[in-house]
Amino acid sequence: MAVDYYKILQVDRNAKDDDLKKAYRKLAMKWHPDKNPNNKKEAEAKFKQISEAYDVLSDPQKRAVYDQYGEEGLKGQMPQPGAGGYPGGSDGGSGFTSFRFNTRSADDIFSEFFGFSSPFGGVGDMGGSRGGGPSSFGNRGMFGDDIFHQFSRGGGGGGAEASNMPRKAAAIERTLPCSLEDLYRGTTKKMKISRDVVDSSGRPTTVEEILTIDIKPGWKKGTKITYPEKGNEHRGIIPSDLIFIIDEKPHGVFKRDGNDLVITQKISLVESLTGYTAQITTLDGRTLMVPVNSVISPSYEEVVKGEGMPIPKEPSRKGNLRIKFNIKFPTRLTQEQKSGIKRLLSS
Repeated sequence: MAVDYYKILQVDRNAKDDDLKKAYRKLAMKWHPDKNPNNKKEAEAKFKQISEAYDVLSDPQKRAVYDQYGEEGLKGQMPQPGAGGYPGGSDGGSGFTSFRFNTRSADDIFSEFFGFSSPFGGVGDMGGSRGGGPSSFGNRGMFGDDIFHQFSRGGGGGGAEASNMPRKAAAIERTLPCSLEDLYRGTTKKMKISRDVVDSSGRPTTVEEILTIDIKPGWKKGTKITYPEKGNEHRGIIPSDLIFIIDEKPHGVFKRDGNDLVITQKISLVESLTGYTAQITTLDGRTLMVPVNSVISPSYEEVVKGEGMPIPKEPSRKGNLRIKFNIKFPTRLTQEQKSGIKRLLSS
């Protein structure tokens, strides 16, 4: 045989359909040209070989011809039935039966598996093979590979033959950074996306759309906002869902602990012993004056109820504000100061 499709897919000759799909998924992701920018020519050749091997071995008729006559049987001619030939139609007495070998493109096969032609591009084209044009994220400017990366999820359907129902493409996930103020007050963000849709004639066309993302007060890091089927449209594939995942930017003053806010105040040893009033500007701009009359030890916390983060399911309620203290101790004391402290503390 001029070409060993079993060797190319790294499967044995008794490989079942699931074995072929598993092998194709692994090798196609490894040798996709977009993943091998420094070795693109060799990757393209291997990618096409892998796709052709899967196309032949996953088709019972093609596989039967290939197993008996090899690559020549697929692409040329083979002996007529009666001379040990493949059971098919005759050409009317010439002694040969013709078999038409229609090869699907490598991109079509890949798209059938994963729902997009390139898993390594950005959301400018939502991972599709046709450039969807630039998109922008609010006022963050144009976005591409650093905004969305759509990777295959590995498992799932292996091709259109596995089911008559259209398969849904893998979701596209995007981190959405939010300030602590955004998550405290709630806010609205705008997203302009550009994607491919199929028009009434079946041709792809690029459209732009503005998405409005309502950030609710109290949302936590990891909260997901899903926009169903906002990915590129492909024939026979249900478009991807577009998912934004809330991320919390570090804050210069507060730290979040669940529904609580934590702040650390620097105070002197004298203040820790004689009393201290904390002045705090809240996330919504108010000024809190919190008198602390207790002796403040290094582990002491002052708790102000109801001044933490809003509770998402009950926005009228809030967590607590917890004030911690960093006490500055003197590095040196005179003998007179030591004697004075002893007299005060022993009395």
